[in-house]
Amino acid sequence: MDYAVQTEYSDPGVHAWLFDALPDDVAGIAAVVRNLLIHYRAGGVEFTGDRLAEIDHRWVEVMLATDQKHNGTALAVPREPVDHVAGCCRDYTLMFVSVLRHKGIPARSRVGFGDYLADGYSHDHVVAEYWNGDRWVMFDAQMDPAEVRSFDVQDMPRGPFRSAAEVWLGVRAGDLDPDLFGTGPGSPIGGTWFIRNYVHFQLAHLQGVELLLWDNWGELADTDLTGANLSLTDRIAELMVAADNGDETATEQLADLYHTNPALTFAGRAFVTSPASDGKYTWIDLVRPAG
Repeated sequence: MDYAVQTEYSDPGVHAWLFDALPDDVAGIAAVVRNLLIHYRAGGVEFTGDRLAEIDHRWVEVMLATDQKHNGTALAVPREPVDHVAGCCRDYTLMFVSVLRHKGIPARSRVGFGDYLADGYSHDHVVAEYWNGDRWVMFDAQMDPAEVRSFDVQDMPRGPFRSAAEVWLGVRAGDLDPDLFGTGPGSPIGGTWFIRNYVHFQLAHLQGVELLLWDNWGELADTDLTGANLSLTDRIAELMVAADNGDETATEQLADLYHTNPALTFAGRAFVTSPASDGKYTWIDLVRPAG
C-alpha cells in the first residue's frame, strides 16, 4: 500500500486547500491538530447531543467541515477548547496522517495500547507512524510534547505503546495479563476479546480502512470468543510483528489475507457501538457524505 496516498477516511476532500498553509514540519503539524480536536472524555469539556455526536465523524473531510462551521478560520488560528471538534485518539492520528499525506509524506495509523496514560494500566490508543526517508517514526499527535515524560512522544520507542498484535501474542503466551488492557481499569470493555478485536482493527487500518474504534464488523460484533477463529488472529498478529521488523513478505501476506478472507475484509457495514449512541447499538451502512 502507498501510505502517501489519501484513503477514503483520510481524504480532506473539498477542504484540502486548508492544509496548504500549514507548516511542513511534523511537530508544527501536530500542534495544529491539537488546535482542532479535543478528546471527548479527557479534554475538560463536557459534550452532549450533537456535539458528542462529533465523535462519530469517520472522515477527515467531515471533521474539517465541522471545524469550519464552528470557527470559519485558518486551521492554525487558535480555537477555544469548546470550539474544537470532539474526538478521540483515532481522530488526532487520522487528521495528522491526512496532513502528512497531503504533503507527500507516507504516514499510517497504528492501533494498540499505551501504558503512559494511566499508572499500572494500558489504555487502548491509536498513534501515527510516518516515513522520514530512513525509517518509520512513531508519533503521538494527541500528546503535548512539552509535558514531561520518560520518552519523546514525537519519536517514540517501542514499549510505551504496544501494538495490538504485540499485546495479543503476549497474552496468548501467558506473559501479559489481559485485564490490564482496555478502555479503563475495571471497565468491561477490555480483556482478551477486546485485544483480539484490536488486532483486526490494526490490520484494517494498515490496509487503509481507518475505521472508528467502535465500528465493528464480522465476528467483532460479538464479545464471546467461543467458536472464534483465534488461530487466524494468531497468524495475523505474528505477521504484523514480522512486518514491523522489516519482513516485506509478511507485509504482502497481511494484505492478501485482509483482501481475500471475508471474515477480515470490511465490506461497508458496521455494528456501531458508539459512546454517543446511549447504548442503542445497531448495524449501519457506512457511506461517506458528499462534499
